[in-house]
Amino acid sequence: MEYRGSVRPFVSFNAKHDAEVLHKAMKGIGTHEDTVLMLLTSRSNDQRQQIKAAYKKAYGKDLVSALKSEISGLFEDLIVALMMPPISYDATQLHKAIKGAGTDDQVLIEILASRSGEQIKEIIKVYKKEFGGKLEKDIYGDTDGHYRKLLVILLQGSREEGIDEDNVENDAKELYAAGKGKFGTDEEKFITILGNRSAEHLQRVFAAYKKLSGSDIEDSITSETTGNLENLLLAVVKCARSVPDFFAETLYKSMRRAGTDDETLTRVMVSRSEEDLLDIKGEHVNGRGGGVIYDRTGDNAILILILISGSH
Repeated sequence: MEYRGSVRPFVSFNAKHDAEVLHKAMKGIGTHEDTVLMLLTSRSNDQRQQIKAAYKKAYGKDLVSALKSEISGLFEDLIVALMMPPISYDATQLHKAIKGAGTDDQVLIEILASRSGEQIKEIIKVYKKEFGGKLEKDIYGDTDGHYRKLLVILLQGSREEGIDEDNVENDAKELYAAGKGKFGTDEEKFITILGNRSAEHLQRVFAAYKKLSGSDIEDSITSETTGNLENLLLAVVKCARSVPDFFAETLYKSMRRAGTDDETLTRVMVSRSEEDLLDIKGEHVNGRGGGVIYDRTGDNAILILILISGSH
């Protein structure tokens, strides 16, 4: 499968040399932020972990702590995010979303709707190791209702595989009967089907549903549900259709109003930089706002976002 991340491993990589370059950039008065920026954004995450180890071996201190003492603001947030292993970054974002003041449902929805079953299982392991608690228990205690039920299903990371040809039409009929085909809504049916079937199977179900009802499944979700459950169901549907398109829309929403949602922008750019950012960038430019991503960020953020997005 073709690699669709924008950040690739640096060919002539030397962890010891890179650690030395970073050390020199932080020595003396002021920090050569451009040097830090150019180096770290042109290395893969695995290479950054090797640089971190080489830095500690050579200078007896943690590279991330050293960087944090020299930089600040959004630039610091971006660099710290880049230095974290991807699974660790997701676990940290989820912990922050649950344990902060109130629940950041946008983060819960974004991560749990878009990650693969294998990734979710790894996130659960890392979450327990780094924060000493069970992710499912923490989410369960912070959410409620049908929204909580679907989150817990997604946390199992055990979607069915492939397409069950015998069940495509039946699933479409059941979704129609659970929503537009009855008075009231059978949320349980939506949760069971959308939370457990494979993306490939769901794509076929959505096509059958449209043929049956004359409208997209998203229309039914919007008219039959509200709040966090509606947002989570829509995210699951969008990710089943196309994960890059889901993130292109997320980026667009983070920048469409006055002022940029820097946390969302950073989270998407960093977490997708070695996954599918080239596809996300294509969807964003073609369908949602062209090059707006390069116009709406300030300070050093504009440089790093351009670099992560594959413009170098």
